[in-house]
This record gives sequence, C-alpha cells and structure tokens, in this order.
Amino acid sequence: MIEILKALSDETRLRILAQILKSEMCVCEIEECLELTQSNASRHLTILRRAGILESYKNAKWTYYKINKEFISENKELYDYVINKVSQLPWYESDCRNFENCRMQDLCAQNKN
Repeated sequence: MIEILKALSDETRLRILAQILKSEMCVCEIEECLELTQSNASRHLTILRRAGILESYKNAKWTYYKINKEFISENKELYDYVINKVSQLPWYESDCRNFENCRMQDLCAQNKN
C-alpha cells in the first residue's frame, strides 16, 4: 500500500496516469503529450509499474502501458477516487488536448523510420 501511495504522490505520475486512464499509451506518446524527456517518462513509468498500478507490453520496439486490471480489482475505491479527482487538477484540460493531438499524429507510426 505504501508503494502505491508513494507512486500516486507525484504530479508527473498523476499526469501520466490521467492519460493512460483513457487509453493505453506508447512511451513516445507519453513523452510527446506531456512534454517529458525519455528518461523522465521512463523513470515515472517504472515507479507506476513497480507499484502495480500500470502494466506494460512490447509491440516491436515500442513499449505500451495500460492500467493493471489487478490493481483495479484490488484497489477499487482508490481507483474510483483517482478517476474522480484527477480530472479536477489544473493541468488536466491542457493535457487532454495534447493527448488528442498526439493520437491524431500517430506518433508510433512516425517513429518507425
């Protein structure tokens, strides 16, 4: 429980989680949408994954992240609370606009070259 709460106590990790709650995301999308460096995004994703909040899988050379279903089932009240509250944070609207712009760009396809 302590590891989960520590993972959720960082603004950048909450920003990442807020977008992944809508849809699984590739690391390149997370970097672009939230204007993070590769190393910064990876560090925060690792913390969320180790806490059991996210899970990842590889597709070719890309790593995708999504909400861990086991986390949801074991922490339903916390999960519902996060979903409810994260949309009220000041950066949520602009991050959502960036998320939509990133989705339209198909960043993973662009990075194949």
